[in-house]
Amino acid sequence: MDLQAYQYVLIVLAGIFTGIINTLAGSGSLITLPIFVFMCGLPADVANGTNRVGAFLQSGVGFYAFSRSGGAGTLKGSLWLVLPAVAGAIPGSLIAAQMNERMMNLAIGILMVIMLGVLLVDPKRWLRESAATSSRNKKPWIILIFFLIGVYGGFIQAGIGIFLMASLVLAAHYSLSASTGVKLIIVFLLNIPTLIIFFAYNQIHFGFGLLMAVCQSVGAVLGVRFATKVPNANTWIHRLLILIVIISASKFLYEWASG
Repeated sequence: MDLQAYQYVLIVLAGIFTGIINTLAGSGSLITLPIFVFMCGLPADVANGTNRVGAFLQSGVGFYAFSRSGGAGTLKGSLWLVLPAVAGAIPGSLIAAQMNERMMNLAIGILMVIMLGVLLVDPKRWLRESAATSSRNKKPWIILIFFLIGVYGGFIQAGIGIFLMASLVLAAHYSLSASTGVKLIIVFLLNIPTLIIFFAYNQIHFGFGLLMAVCQSVGAVLGVRFATKVPNANTWIHRLLILIVIISASKFLYEWASG
C-alpha cells in the first residue's frame, strides 16, 4: 500500500493528537487503531499489527527515561509478573494474526465497548487512593492475571496500560511509582514477540507505524505544555476519549454486521 499525501497529513495530525492524549489521559491506542482502519484504509488485522510499532517505541523510550531518572531499582523482583505477561502475548498475537478481517472487526468492536465501560468507571481514581502499599502480593492467581493481560495485549494493544496499572496496584500491591516502570517494561517486552508474529503474517505497515510513533512523541511534548496552560485539560481529554471510543466501537460493529 502506497502512502498518499492526505494519509501523511492524517497520521501527522492524529499522531500529535494521540501523543497529547497519552500524556494527559492515556489509552491513545483506542484512537490510533480506528484511524489506521477508517482514515488510512488498513484492514483491521494489519491496523492491529501496525499499532504495535508506536507502542513498542514509546514504551521503550519511556522505560529508558524512567531508568535514567533513578526508577530502575523499583523493577527488582518484578520478573515474576513480566514473564507470564510476555508469555501470554504469544498466544494472544497468534489468535489475532489468524483471525479474518470480519471477525477482527467484531472483536475490536466488543473490546472497545468493554474499554468504554472501563473509561466510564475511571479506575485511576482507585489507583490514587491505593498508592500506599507495603509487601508484594505473590499469590499464584496474580500470575494468572498477568498471563491473561498478556494474552489481551498480544491480541489488541488498546487499553492494556489501564489493566496493567490496576492489577499492579490493586492486586500485586505495587506503589504507583513502581507500577509505572513495571508497566513500561511489560509493554515493551511483550511487544517483541507480538511484532515478530504480526511481521511473519505480513500484518504490519511500518511506514504508517513509524510515522505515527514519531508524531506521537511530538504530541507528548505538547501535551505537557497543554496541561500546564489549560485548566482541567485531562478531564476534557478523558471525555473526548469516551466520545471517540463510542463512535469507533459503533463503526467496527457496523463493519462486522455489514460484512
